[in-house]
Formats: sequence, structure tokens, C-alpha cells
Amino acid sequence: MNTALSQQEAPAPAETAAPEGGGDAGHSAPVGGDAAPAGVNAFEAPQETAVSGADAVRDAVASNPGTASDVIDTLDGLAISFADTRVSVWDGIVVLLVIFGVWLFAWLVSKLAHRVIGRITKLGAARRLLVEKLVTIVVWAGAILIGIDMLGIDLTALAVFSGAFGLAIGFGLQKTFGNLIAGIILLMDRSIKPGDVIAVADQAGAVTFGQIRKIGIRAVSVTTRDEREYLIPNENLMVNQVENWSYSSRNVRIQVPVGVSYNCDIKLAEKLMLEAATECGRVLKSPKPTCWLDAYGDSSVNFIIHCWIRDPEQGVGNVKSEVLKVLWEKFQANGIEIPFPQRDLNLRGNDQFDQLVAAISQRIDTPKE
Repeated sequence: MNTALSQQEAPAPAETAAPEGGGDAGHSAPVGGDAAPAGVNAFEAPQETAVSGADAVRDAVASNPGTASDVIDTLDGLAISFADTRVSVWDGIVVLLVIFGVWLFAWLVSKLAHRVIGRITKLGAARRLLVEKLVTIVVWAGAILIGIDMLGIDLTALAVFSGAFGLAIGFGLQKTFGNLIAGIILLMDRSIKPGDVIAVADQAGAVTFGQIRKIGIRAVSVTTRDEREYLIPNENLMVNQVENWSYSSRNVRIQVPVGVSYNCDIKLAEKLMLEAATECGRVLKSPKPTCWLDAYGDSSVNFIIHCWIRDPEQGVGNVKSEVLKVLWEKFQANGIEIPFPQRDLNLRGNDQFDQLVAAISQRIDTPKE
């Protein structure tokens, strides 16, 4: 009984008083909700940073307050905004550091890969160069993708400029990419390779003769005997005719023209020519030198000495010079004459010519006093 009475006599809970000032209870703050900070419009969309990787670094440093955190906050406060994107000085510094790091990483990996490939002796010069180029392209492409991922760049922010930028790159670098693909094709079919001796004619008809020292991304380096280095675009070697002296064989035949007098012993002259070619140090013993009678000239019997060498990169003019100098001494020792042009004059008789001959004869016959 006492317990029941105590429960009935307990006072009812007081009702919540309405806020003063005539406020409506239906507009009260929601339970458990956080109040919006002062000065921020809840309906305004926040600006996004173009480089989210910089925000990640800034947040990591901000977890440990200190001088570095204050400097980063100051640099991050210096920013410009366009549309919904915000770019600060801190973002630029992070981008430069990542670009340098990616470049250093790609350079070191490429050098290491080239050394590893260089130790593989089973690969030839052309195949090794082709593998090195492919590895370099893969390494740099991967490094660029890693750098973009580290920076967290929102590429959609550049969507406005991507079309025009891509078109400009396509027109500006089409020759570069064309030369790159041409260089890879040349290495794949092994039509030319480092060390080959080639002769290339340009649009003006001038022939460039030299040895290939390097096949680059854009051009092929050809060094001539006078140490002039020509950079020939890879596309030119794909389109124009190229004379490769060492494509399937390094043996090169040299022709040395020689003329002798009609009065000399032809068989002896031919024997001396073969001896002179054989005594030259760079001339191969096999195939043996040969001597052909080429033509009966106006003043001489013309021969051609054919001899073979295996090192065309050392030049061909010096071989001709050595053969001719040895042959000169042999001709002098054996009485073989090297003729010079001779001409016969036929004079037609007429009155004036007869008078001139008579006057000369009279003067010759007149005795001197």
C-alpha cells in the first residue's frame, strides 16, 4: 500500500520549455548532429586540389606539429584557384620533387639494365641495341605512370586542354615518332647495324660514305674518314636507297685502273700489276687479285686491277694509292712505259700556208754573215 501511494504521489516530469524569442520547436538542431562552423556555407562545394599527393604529404607532416608543418601551411596558403581546382606553391614544389625523383629513378634503372644486357654475350650488336631501346621505353613509360600515381593528379582537370594539346603534340612530334619507329624497324630486320659501312645519297645527289657508330632514337650517326659525323634521320634510311658495304659480307672489291704503252709487253705488265696488288698489306690473299684488259684507249692499253679488302671502314683510297706506288717502282725497274696523251696534227695546204713554208725555208737556207 505504501509503495503504491508513493508511486501515485510522485510528481510528473516537467515539460521542456520552449525557447525564448518565439522560436519554433520544429526547427531545433537534430539530435547528435554537429553544428556547422561559423563562416562556412554548407551549400557551397569545396574546391579540389589538382595534386592530391601534395595534400597527403601535408597531412602526414601536420600530424607532427612543428616548424616543417608551419612552413608547409604557409606555402599551401599561397594558391590560385580556377573553376573547382586549387593549385598552391606547395603543390608545385611537390610536383618538381616527384619529377626529379622519377627522372633519377628511370635513369638509374636504364643504365643498370644496359649493363646487364651488355653482359649477355649471346646477343649481337644490333639485337642488343634493340633490346636496350625497348627496355628504355618501358622503363620511362613505367616511371611516368608511377609519378602520376604518386602525385595523385586528377587528369580530368586537364580535360579542357587535352584535345588541343594532344593535337599539337601529334603534329609537332610526328617526325620524332616516325624516326623512332623507323629506328626500331631497322634494328629488327638488321638491314643496318653499328659498325656497318654505308653510302647514302641525299636529295642533292651528294653521297655520304662512312661507318655507322650509333643508331639513336631520332637519327643514325655516320662517321666519315675525315672524322666528320653525319646525323642521318632514320626515316631517310627507310625511304632512300642505302648502299651497305658490310650487310651480308665484309669483303669489298676495289678497282684500280692502270694504263700502259702500246709498245710494252702486255703479259709482263699484267704480271707486275698482280704482284703490286699482292704486296699491299690490306689486300686479301683469298680471293686473289685479278687483272682485266678493259679497253684500247687513245694513248694506252687500259687495265683494271681487282683486289679485295675486309676493312672498308679504314678507307679505300689509301689502298689504291699503295698499289699504284708499288706498281710505279716495278714499271720503272722493268722498262714498262706509262704513256701520256699524244696528238697528230694534219695541216691542209693553201696559198697562205705555202707562202709561210717558203719564207721559213728561205730564212733557214740563208747563211748568216
